Amino acid sequence: MDNWSQLETIQPIATKMVLNMIKRDRISHAYLFHGQKGIGKNNIATLLAKSIFCIDQVDGEPCHTCKNCIRISSGNHPDVHKVIPEGSSIKKDQILHLQKEFTYTGLESNRKVYIIQDADKMTVNAANRLLKFLEEPSKKTTAILLTKNVNGIIHTIRSRCQVIALQPLNEKKMQVVLQDAGITQENARLFSALTNNVDDAKVFDQDEWFAQARNLVVQLVEMLQYKNEEVLLFIHKQWMPHFSNREQLQLGLDLLVLWYKDIMYLLVGREDNIIFKSYIDKIEKSAMYWSKGDTTHILYAMMEAKKRIEQNVHPTLLMEQLTLRMQR
Repeated sequence: MDNWSQLETIQPIATKMVLNMIKRDRISHAYLFHGQKGIGKNNIATLLAKSIFCIDQVDGEPCHTCKNCIRISSGNHPDVHKVIPEGSSIKKDQILHLQKEFTYTGLESNRKVYIIQDADKMTVNAANRLLKFLEEPSKKTTAILLTKNVNGIIHTIRSRCQVIALQPLNEKKMQVVLQDAGITQENARLFSALTNNVDDAKVFDQDEWFAQARNLVVQLVEMLQYKNEEVLLFIHKQWMPHFSNREQLQLGLDLLVLWYKDIMYLLVGREDNIIFKSYIDKIEKSAMYWSKGDTTHILYAMMEAKKRIEQNVHPTLLMEQLTLRMQR
């Protein structure tokens, strides 16, 4: 998201809260933004930093073209510091280094901003060190903590921050965000049905593995319709080698679920809800092959299979049993 008005379309509550503080010149000394991966935490941190430093800010909206905005976008502003985990954690020495940097006068002004990404990954010593930093707030310093796991932040730190939750994106908002990012309407519709994570959706869009996964789903459905006797061989030779771990198999089943939901949408006259619109001719053939009762039975079997994946059932055996139940 390039500006507050765009971010407001997907995070209206959080955006209004922060913008009101900026417009009233009541910026908190510390913020804690939390929510799922890919829903805008880094965007809101960057926009807040720009709004603080922008030379030509209007009603809280940064200009994005002044030297401060440009340097913040590129990660090169001398008074905006970012801390990210080194390996699996944020260590005490990283916080000590940050504190040392903040003892110096700002190079561009007296203001300083620091952003701590994955703040829940601070070691105990790092968290205690940061707490001491937060206990002595400067009116010219703003801390921005980002996390997926707010419960992983110690209470004493949370209590010293303005805590703002970012909400998961619904499918329609997700589609808009993805299309704004250059993803086609059809892919945006599919990805938003599979994930609430913008970053994951962008990976899907560029991933040859995902494109092949979609093709295998279409092939499996067609084999179930026309070549029942070859389905088990297909599972062994093509499906399982591609969906080789449990996470990939879950995604394969998610795609299958969406296909059979599309069949049901067609059968009940809700064509506008169909996800695989470019495959409508194949969906129509599937709808002539499986009845509403068949489709309901298959959807139930697939949801049951998804649960069993997490119960250490052998994946190949699970798929063999599932495809037997899917055959008419």
